[in-house]
Amino acid sequence: VAKDLGLQLPALRDHGVRVVSERTIQYFALNEKTGHLVTAERIDRERLCRLVEKCVLSCELIVEGEM
Repeated sequence: VAKDLGLQLPALRDHGVRVVSERTIQYFALNEKTGHLVTAERIDRERLCRLVEKCVLSCELIVEGEM
């Protein structure tokens, strides 16, 4: 994420970059040490999507302040 945004790792904290989703469980997080998007919780496809063939988990990246 840091590389995609063109930010150095300290800038992730300075800009308050965080990952959010509409679900109550936040399945993704931003690793502040590496700048990588990582899974924060175990993703159980059968529980989330059941009989749906295409399973999509959406999330948004929030950046506070100017870039």
